[in-house]
Amino acid sequence: MTASFDLIQRQLDAYNAQDINAFLACYADDAELATLNGGVNQKGLDAIRKRHEDLFAQFPQNRAKLVNRIDLGTTVIDHEAVERSPGGETFDVAAVYTLRDGKIARVDFARAGAV
Repeated sequence: MTASFDLIQRQLDAYNAQDINAFLACYADDAELATLNGGVNQKGLDAIRKRHEDLFAQFPQNRAKLVNRIDLGTTVIDHEAVERSPGGETFDVAAVYTLRDGKIARVDFARAGAV
């Protein structure tokens, strides 16, 4: 496995454990979360922290399962199947990670319609 693969896997594992500090440790201080082909939704660790603390509080059993990963070094693309709670809302998402200096600098998300 590559360093980029390991970084994205650590981030996914921390997300699934809802370990906000381990999750944020994977991100650059000025990281951005955006909608693919759209605008930036969160910029910086404080905004990313708030988004995920709110998400984890609202969906304490939320989990993302890796379906496929493409590792291109400084770009990693994940296809994930997300389940908000057992038997709850499910959807697929593509997350396009841009890496810089061993951290996630930007994530662009494309979400499929609810299943």
